[in-house]
Amino acid sequence: MKLRSANDTWTYLKNLNKPICMYGMGNGADKILRVLDEKGIEIADFFASDGFVRGHTFHSKKVLSYSETKEKYPDFAVVLAFGSSLPDVMENFYRISNEKELVAPDVPVCGGELFDHDFFIHHEAEIDRVYSSLADERSKEVFSNVIDFKYSGNISYLGGDDAGREDVLCGILSPKDYRITADLGAYNGDTARELLSVTDSVEKIYAIEPDKRSYKKLTTFITESRLEGRVIPIFAAAGEKDGEGLFSSEGNRNSGLSEKGKDTIIIRSVDSISRGEKLDMIKYDVEGAEKGAILGSIEQIREHKPDLIVSVYHRSEDIFALPCLINSICPEYKLYMRRERYVPAWDVELIATVK
Repeated sequence: MKLRSANDTWTYLKNLNKPICMYGMGNGADKILRVLDEKGIEIADFFASDGFVRGHTFHSKKVLSYSETKEKYPDFAVVLAFGSSLPDVMENFYRISNEKELVAPDVPVCGGELFDHDFFIHHEAEIDRVYSSLADERSKEVFSNVIDFKYSGNISYLGGDDAGREDVLCGILSPKDYRITADLGAYNGDTARELLSVTDSVEKIYAIEPDKRSYKKLTTFITESRLEGRVIPIFAAAGEKDGEGLFSSEGNRNSGLSEKGKDTIIIRSVDSISRGEKLDMIKYDVEGAEKGAILGSIEQIREHKPDLIVSVYHRSEDIFALPCLINSICPEYKLYMRRERYVPAWDVELIATVK
């Protein structure tokens, strides 16, 4: 597929002949700042939305309001350093992008390589292969928009996609035939709730969640919804094989298996958990550990060909490497891609089905 932007994010920012101000603070900003520093790109100031400035500082600089930033710098570019799916917040993103040059750098959620020019060239053949393999035009549009955004940081590529889980379940998949499913990265039971709202056929959901706070929310949901015995909570991380690993427990997108994690967590494979039971659907949203979790499902995938819903946004390579992996395990799958409206390109899902 052909890119629609001349330069990648970092080349574009490097070549700007104007001050660059960062919109947002926190962990996301720190990740972006580390890359900017490596590439010799300076941030002139930090700002927050008007009404959210409280006189605080960030990296030894006073945080300005957007209005104050416009007064200080008549012409400046904006680096967006946080994400949101809230309509009013995203509307503000696009309003600012209409006033100023705005770039939202794609720094991988779970670390690893940047999706820059060299990365794209190195993986161009795989990207083309996945684009050609997608089952419908909407999937190809979602895929190409995400690739273009990851390369350029231009949020205009993220304006049109909007697909909720119900759209996936009812528009592509047929959950009325599901009996046993597995939810990897069950969080607070949101996927189980969505699935049970569209079908009464499900008898058992293995709900696997490794984060302590999220697991507590999950068990509370099960108890309050009277789903004991139907939704089976498993306090573990999903992986390629049973064992133990280090886990960073944050209660959010920063949770996950990590060599820097402070907690020891049990790791379970889907094939071990299911013990030969036929699974009808597996959802993978395991904060960057999707590859291992898929490899831990090989027996299920090869023998029973369950429907798969896979998050493909945590690492730069996920959007093409995970479809290639699934295709190598089971070439019969039809592959679709959908994305909920979010800036940056988070909540991107690969859907695989043989139906």
